[in-house]
Amino acid sequence: MSKMIFINLPVTDLDASTRFYEALGASRNPQFSNENAACMMLCDTIGVMILTHGYYRTFTSRTIADARATSQMLLALTVEARADVDRMVGAGVTAGGRADPNPPQDHGFMWSRSVEDPDGHVWEIFWMDPAAAAGDTTGVDA
Repeated sequence: MSKMIFINLPVTDLDASTRFYEALGASRNPQFSNENAACMMLCDTIGVMILTHGYYRTFTSRTIADARATSQMLLALTVEARADVDRMVGAGVTAGGRADPNPPQDHGFMWSRSVEDPDGHVWEIFWMDPAAAAGDTTGVDA
């Protein structure tokens, strides 16, 4: 079995968050979804578990942070083409997100923008030139 990662995020409106992640291209796995949680698969090995605050609290005794006021992590997701960065950020905004809570970054070989989900969790959407990702830095201004 391949290693998988599941990112668990507390959300205030499960339906709104489900629509947001579907707009980013995730599919809802009904086997692990109910009125308290939705398992949103970004690919075969990356899942985002969006959990109502009440359900999230069953996993931790810590205070749930306001993701708009604090930053605990930045989540980064690659796309296949540079234009897909803008397309995905736009889809996220249409589904209730907010574009560019952090400034876009253009490094020539890499283009990234960010989109905030309805609860303030920030996703960095980025494209990297395949040659640069493979370590071929010929002509890459680092």
